[in-house]
Amino acid sequence: MKVILLQDIKGTGKKGDLVDVSDGFAQNFLLKQKKAKIADNTAINQKQMSDKAKEFHHEQDLQSARELAQKLKDVLLKFEMKAGDNGKIFGSITSAEIADELKKQGFEISKKQIVLDSPIKFAGNYTVEAKLFVGVTAKIKVEVKVI
Repeated sequence: MKVILLQDIKGTGKKGDLVDVSDGFAQNFLLKQKKAKIADNTAINQKQMSDKAKEFHHEQDLQSARELAQKLKDVLLKFEMKAGDNGKIFGSITSAEIADELKKQGFEISKKQIVLDSPIKFAGNYTVEAKLFVGVTAKIKVEVKVI
């Protein structure tokens, strides 16, 4: 019997998969517990339409992430901080502060998207990476000056 899974079933398939299972397994377990629905023509057409819509939205999100990465390529964030004699700044610059500075310039990027191995603690020029989407990253230039 062909069914469309409504949730992940270990050993059978993932949510949304069209699978062929034994009649007893389908009737006594999958359908009874509402973990699958029978794959009739209507259900198959709905699945195909849903898959097309997901693919379309995925492409739209990917395209907008690429455009944002192009815009961020030219962005330079400037921070002016007080520092000690050895060039170490008082405090540090974290991903949250970088996200706030980007928000001031009109870019909506969360601090979770910014990849920073450790907070910036010395004056200088840095390149910070931001993961915008799966496979799309942007390089952001950060300049830290001492007042």
